Amino acid sequence: MNESTIDLLRELTETNGVPGFESRIASVMRTQLEHICEISSDNLGSLVARLDGAGERPRVMLAGHMDEIGFMVKLVTEEGFVKFAQLGGWWEQVLLGHRVIIETANGPVTGVIGSKPPHLLPEDERSKVVKRKDMFIDVAARDREHAEEQLGIRAGDPIVPWSPFEVLADEDRLLAKAWDDRVGVALIIEALQELADGKHPNTVFGVGTVQEEVGLRGAETSADVVDPDVALILETAIAGDVPGISDDESNVKLGEGVTLYMLEGSAIPNLRLRDLAIDLCEANDLDYQLTALERGGTDAGRIHQHARGVPSLVLGVPTRHIHSHSGIISAADYETTLSLTVALCEALDEDAVAQMNGG
Repeated sequence: MNESTIDLLRELTETNGVPGFESRIASVMRTQLEHICEISSDNLGSLVARLDGAGERPRVMLAGHMDEIGFMVKLVTEEGFVKFAQLGGWWEQVLLGHRVIIETANGPVTGVIGSKPPHLLPEDERSKVVKRKDMFIDVAARDREHAEEQLGIRAGDPIVPWSPFEVLADEDRLLAKAWDDRVGVALIIEALQELADGKHPNTVFGVGTVQEEVGLRGAETSADVVDPDVALILETAIAGDVPGISDDESNVKLGEGVTLYMLEGSAIPNLRLRDLAIDLCEANDLDYQLTALERGGTDAGRIHQHARGVPSLVLGVPTRHIHSHSGIISAADYETTLSLTVALCEALDEDAVAQMNGG
């Protein structure tokens, strides 16, 4: 993986943007694409980058959500501890002891998620998962007045996990927060940059959607802006190559290529689009994996129902430990997913898309 891609992934994952607060990610996308694309947005904040090709139609929508899971300040206690609401799907067991950043009007404030220590718990409670309602964020404030007046913390402030980007000892493995779905945002940026010569037989719209983690909201409004004829949703895929996960639960593995979703909780892919992706992988010697995710959903859930229906397919980069403070991806899988994304954009002409209508 080249240094420019590493730098892009570092910037995107280390830039904070929980649901409803994605403007910084949109700014990164704008900076990367404004010299080659026409940039606009919907009224929720999704960024739409239009790249003209050989024809006005078909309109190909590349969608990746800009938001990451995080939290929001609910209130500050009299003692100066922060109680918080979750934004997106967190598993309570992964929260305790992690550092977070509260983004206040006065600047970032570092805290740690805490709860009653095990030494003070009754024996029958020590093996139980601590509920989020019993947790708090310790920002080392002396009291509520100190937290609110001096540190600037107030209800509604976004809270983001603290987890810096790192290339691991195996340089193919990359560690960071927010792969879900900054990896999709990065793929959009680099795909549009590769397609910038204008030879693709369509118009490609790269869309950074907002508020996916809290209900696929930006996907619905941005589809109204784009009015796509076909859509590729660029996402993560849950890697099952860790202890305790069977192939029946997830057969996805790091280092074995792009993941094509045969099913996900909010959409079934267009069969002809799915088969085109498989054919392109085999013709271009791209490693691929097929998976079915019976729970959860992606932006495809809204986009494929737009207007009369939009043939859609989810492409995923295998990722370990999603919906936690840190995840791991393979650089090779990212590059394979990028190659397939570009190949699909080059193949989706009027005849190809017309054959997908009705199935």
